[in-house]
Amino acid sequence: PLRYPATCMFKGSIESEKYQYIIHGGKTPNNELSDKIYVMSVVCKNNKKVTFRCTEKDLVGDVPEARYGHSIDVVYSRGKSVGVLFGGRAYIPSAQRTTEKWNSVADCLPHVFLLDFEFGCSTAYILPELQDGLSFHVSIARNDTIYILGGHSLANNVRSANLYRIRVDLPLGSPAVNCTVLPGGISVSSAILTQTNKDEFVIVGGYQLENQKRMVCNIVSFEDNKIAIREMETPDWTPDIKHSKIWFGSNMG
Repeated sequence: PLRYPATCMFKGSIESEKYQYIIHGGKTPNNELSDKIYVMSVVCKNNKKVTFRCTEKDLVGDVPEARYGHSIDVVYSRGKSVGVLFGGRAYIPSAQRTTEKWNSVADCLPHVFLLDFEFGCSTAYILPELQDGLSFHVSIARNDTIYILGGHSLANNVRSANLYRIRVDLPLGSPAVNCTVLPGGISVSSAILTQTNKDEFVIVGGYQLENQKRMVCNIVSFEDNKIAIREMETPDWTPDIKHSKIWFGSNMG
């Protein structure tokens, strides 16, 4: 169904020319949440026509609950790859639902899920540095590391200015996942992230408060595995953009 899920690009190896899209979760127009995961790939290209194949992937183990507003990325370590899922919102447990609160949502637990797309396995990790479930955050994947910026927490109604670095090591045995809180984050939710070159990204739009759009743009750059975030020159926004209520990403409703 039509929905807004989390999507990422998956290559067998970081140098591979072939890739697939991984699609997980999402909220439908009927306010239903999905926990399904799909793999979409290009079957053939001819005469300017592209044919896609989309298959549903079953997961076993610690299966992430149905959610939206989360992120999914792929990291590469020691010649192997794994998906990393974090954050989002889900409906409150059925035991806590009342007629008035039937469609109420809550932050998902701040677990980090590692997804093995080849074998369909999912494992949840609890990292002490991640105390809040975050939704509509920005995630950037580079090699064996994911950076989490911003995001909104329903529990305390804040947009965190924390910057988290989640590193995944994939030795022959069990994976190792660790998290570090870095300085220099930004407070934003529902922003758009665009990659402009190998080591540079641009963050546009989003909200800094519930009813206050973030009109500042940022450049995120990497050098020697160090991340730097700085403001960039702001475009001359048109009146339509300045006064619209929905700002690029998704609204907080």
